[in-house]
Amino acid sequence: MSTIKDYQLFINGEWRTSTSGETIDIISPSNGEVVARVQNGTAEEAIETLKHADKAQKEWKKLPARTRADLLYKLADEIDANTEHLAQLLTKEQGKLLKVARFEVAVTASFIRYACEGARRIEGDIIPSDNPNEQIWIQKVPRGVVVAITAWNFPLALAGRKLGPALVAGNTIVIKPTSETPIATLELGNLANKVGIPAGVINILTGPGRAMGNALVESPLCKMVTMTGSTPVGQQIARNAAQNLTHVQLELGGKAPFIVFEDADIDAAVDAALHSRFDNCGQVCTCNERMYLHEGIYDAFMEKFIAKTKAIKVGDPMLENTDMGPKVNAAELKHMEHLVAVSIKEGATVATGGKRPEGAEFEKGFWFEPTVLTNVTQDMTIVHEESFGPILPVLKFKTFEEVIGYANDCEYGLAAMVFTNDMNTIMKCNDELEYGEIYVNRGHGEQHQGFHNGYKLSGSGGEDGKYGFEQYMEKKTFYVRHKA
Repeated sequence: MSTIKDYQLFINGEWRTSTSGETIDIISPSNGEVVARVQNGTAEEAIETLKHADKAQKEWKKLPARTRADLLYKLADEIDANTEHLAQLLTKEQGKLLKVARFEVAVTASFIRYACEGARRIEGDIIPSDNPNEQIWIQKVPRGVVVAITAWNFPLALAGRKLGPALVAGNTIVIKPTSETPIATLELGNLANKVGIPAGVINILTGPGRAMGNALVESPLCKMVTMTGSTPVGQQIARNAAQNLTHVQLELGGKAPFIVFEDADIDAAVDAALHSRFDNCGQVCTCNERMYLHEGIYDAFMEKFIAKTKAIKVGDPMLENTDMGPKVNAAELKHMEHLVAVSIKEGATVATGGKRPEGAEFEKGFWFEPTVLTNVTQDMTIVHEESFGPILPVLKFKTFEEVIGYANDCEYGLAAMVFTNDMNTIMKCNDELEYGEIYVNRGHGEQHQGFHNGYKLSGSGGEDGKYGFEQYMEKKTFYVRHKA
C-alpha cells in the first residue's frame, strides 16, 4: 500500500481536486524518491479562487484589526504545536537539515506573531488644510486580494512572512508555493480551518507558473503580488501585473559580497563566512556569494577557513550530526557542476570540494560538496552569476576603494557583509555599498523588525518591520469640511 500522500487545492476553506486530472510529484532531494503528490491546478481554478478571496475580503476587512490578529495568534500557536510534523515535511521536500527545518517552523510562527503586534499600530494622519473649516485625513486601508508566490528554499517561512501582514492589514491571500516544495505550506490549510479563519481568507494553490501563476497575477481581482524568487521570474511577474497597474513587491536574487578588512577579528569572520555560505546548502538569498579578503590577512584567514570547510559533514539531513544536506533538485546540481567547470576553464583553482561527494549514500539524490575556489579574478563568471549553492569564490584586495568597486560591480544589491573594527571604515561602507541590507561584524540573517530590501535587480518594495507592513496597505485621503 502506497504511503505517498496526495494533496489537494485549498480553495475557500475546502480541499478540492483539480479539474485538470493531473498531479505533480514532489521529489526528495536526499534520494530522488517521490514523497508526495500535489494537484496541477488550472488557470480557471486560479480565477475561481480569486473570486472567493475577493468576496471573503469584503467581510474580513470589516473585522477590527485586533480581532483578525487574535485569529492569527491562534494559527501561530497551531504551527508551533505541529512543529515536528511540519519540520519532517520540510526536510523531505526541500532537503534542509531537520534542525534547520524546526527553526523554519518556529520562524514561520514568529513572522505571524510579529505581524499581529502591528494590529494596534495601523496609523494614519490628520493634516491641516489650506481652507478654513477643513481637515485632511489620510487613512491606511487594505489593498484587497494579495497573491503570494513563494520560493523553494524556505517555503513555509516565506508563506508566514507574507500571510501575517497581509491578513492583519485586512487583505485576503492566495498563496502559490513553488512546485518543488509545496507540501508543508499546504498543511496551513488544515490549521487555518482548525482555528476558525473564515473561508476564502487563506487559499493555497499548486500548479504551473505559466498557467496558474500568470492567471493569478494578470487578473484585475489581484490587488497586490508579493513574490520571493529568481530575478527573471520576478521581472516577468512585474510585466504581467503592469497591465492592471497592480502593486508588486519583489524579493529576488542576490550576490552578497563578504568583505574582511585587515583589522577584523579573523576567527569571528571565519565562522560567519562559513555559516553564511553553507547554511541550507548555500540556498539563501543573502548568502556569502563572493568573499573579498585583504591581502594582509588572506593566508591566515584561508588556513582556518579551508580547514573548517573540509570538516563540514555532508549527509542525511534527518540526522542531528549532519552539517549540510543536498541541493534541492537535479537542475540545481547540474548548475553547480557547470559553475565549477566554467570557473576552472577561466583559471580558478578548486581549493576544496567541486564535485558530488563519494560514497554509496550519495549515489541517489542531489549532493554537492562544500566548494571553495581560489585564484579567482573579478571578471570571472562565478563572481557575477548567482550560484545559490555551496560554492564560494575568494578574491584578494589591497585598498578600500578597490574592494568597494569590486563589491558594487554587480547587477544585484540585496545584502553585503563587512568585517572591520574601524568605525571610519564602517561609515564609509555605509555610504558607498550599493546594498539594501548590510551586516557589520556578523553573518547574514535579518530580523522581523528590520527591513529586508533589495537594490538593483534584487527586487523592489521590501519586507518585514513597519515599512514592510505598509506594503500591504494603500492610503485613502479625505478632505473634510465642517460648519464653523
